[in-house]
Amino acid sequence: MNVADLKKTCEQKMQKSIDSLKNNLAKIRTGRAHAGMLDQIHVDYYGSPTALTAVASMNVADARTIIVQPFERKMTSVIEKAIRDSDLGLNPSTTGDVVRVPMPSLTEERRREMAKLVKGEGEDAKVAVRNIRRDANNQLKDALKAKTLPEDAEKKAQDDVQKMTDKFVLEIDKLVHDKEKELMSV
Repeated sequence: MNVADLKKTCEQKMQKSIDSLKNNLAKIRTGRAHAGMLDQIHVDYYGSPTALTAVASMNVADARTIIVQPFERKMTSVIEKAIRDSDLGLNPSTTGDVVRVPMPSLTEERRREMAKLVKGEGEDAKVAVRNIRRDANNQLKDALKAKTLPEDAEKKAQDDVQKMTDKFVLEIDKLVHDKEKELMSV
């Protein structure tokens, strides 16, 4: 095992955790409509769960409304039901062959709930980063036991992995803080 490869792999995995956090935070709405909010919704399309983006096009009509245009007319009611049943708290309505998804304004209580959700996402990302650090440190200890790595090199590599972990945890804290600030601003 090469220490440089281990550090590189560790950093790539930690960056994937950050990217995942960014993706999850983007799904948390702030009262403004954006089509990406519906990306994780799946509908029943001929018996198999299919992403909403594969069966309909989505556009933002105004700051508070998303328009979902199904590619097949008969999918309208299925799409409406899938959006309503999702955990996003949205109440779509169908007009003709178009599903309109209005964004309800956020109350202070709902903003606080969203802030807690953001903190939870941040904690999950931190746990993922720390697990990556633990795995890297275990690999370093195994290399030390197998006598393929000198003790001083193992200690330096552990310090480098810790510094990398600290850097990514700080980035997570910043992302969470920024999202909370965005949520709490009216």
